[in-house]
Amino acid sequence: MEKERLIQPRTDERLRIMNILVTGAKGMVGTALCNNLRNIRDGKNRTRPGIYVEEIFEYDLDSTEAELDEYCRRADFVFNLAGVNRPENPDEFMQGNFGFASDLLNILKKHNNKCPVMLSSSVQATLIGRYDNDYGRSKKAGEELFFKYAEETGAKVLVYRFPNLFGKWCRPNYNSAAATFCHNTANDLPITVNDRNTELELVYIDDLVAEMLDALEDREHRNGRYCAVPVSHRVTLGEIADLLEQFKNQPKTLLMPEMPEGSFAKKLYSTYLSYLPKEKISFPLKMNIDERGSFTELLKTAGCGQFSVNISKPGITKGQHWHNTKWEFFIVVSGHGLIEERKIGSDEVLRFEVSGNNIEAVHMLPGYTHNIINLSDTEDLVTLMWANEQFDPAHPDTYSENVEENK
Repeated sequence: MEKERLIQPRTDERLRIMNILVTGAKGMVGTALCNNLRNIRDGKNRTRPGIYVEEIFEYDLDSTEAELDEYCRRADFVFNLAGVNRPENPDEFMQGNFGFASDLLNILKKHNNKCPVMLSSSVQATLIGRYDNDYGRSKKAGEELFFKYAEETGAKVLVYRFPNLFGKWCRPNYNSAAATFCHNTANDLPITVNDRNTELELVYIDDLVAEMLDALEDREHRNGRYCAVPVSHRVTLGEIADLLEQFKNQPKTLLMPEMPEGSFAKKLYSTYLSYLPKEKISFPLKMNIDERGSFTELLKTAGCGQFSVNISKPGITKGQHWHNTKWEFFIVVSGHGLIEERKIGSDEVLRFEVSGNNIEAVHMLPGYTHNIINLSDTEDLVTLMWANEQFDPAHPDTYSENVEENK
């Protein structure tokens, strides 16, 4: 279930963000954000005409205080993604999440730099229930520090309370159950689900990055004094585990689960794929081979049929059958062939000469017997085929009949 969309302020002003500082640049969010900022800077992403990036200042644990000072002096926008969430000593929570934020804001003050500043906080800063812990309190302290900074300086601050995150580059076995489940399933490691009904609110990394770019364009989504990613997903651990089992079995079943645009399933599948080991990136398909050539099923879908590829040797005719309800597309991608169709009970034959040099899709009509003939004496005929339903051996809906009686 999608979270209700928040009100998004609009502006016609064309923004020109010159220098962008990202702290915590080597973390999951920082890596994703910096990669996307580079795409904009280098002209690879032209979907954000309101953003002009000159320099990206990437600050992380291996950076120096002098670098941070220079970055703060020159920054036109600051994304503060730095933080501590699994220290050896609980005191490090406050030092990492409050102390660094304080240092950052003080340096900006020193340079009288009132550029917008974004803070990556957490839902744990609500301090409700199990969130009333050292980590949550350190995040809450950081939030209040930012709000006070805004009052004192007049600078724009954007405080985000992120829920659980998932997506590529998320570190497994750390602080994301979704990432751990994806990693373990992809690598044939067990996952533990103590309560299938446990519900999580999850934000996908690409949705988060899109919101950060909206913020650069002065179009952040707000809910009171806090900002928020407008799209999140509420799912149970059981639902995640079930989807991952389908993903894992896809090379065997060839069945691709339904993944509507913007759905959690689509985003989880992308996340799962990012953890595949090399030996699973490629998988064999079953080729049904005989003296005529081969036929191979490629992909099946839950509601949109299946894809196959047919290879016919020179001079070979395949098909010579018809369907009551099933219909297909034949798309020749290599070679030179002839497709023939005849309505059952009629003598009229429809003929379509096809070639990989002029790719087109030809309907195989219900109630029409049809074939495909390789016209070449030397080359194979390669045809991509799509059927509107999966093949069901118990109900094949396929009946042999030559298009022309003498063939």
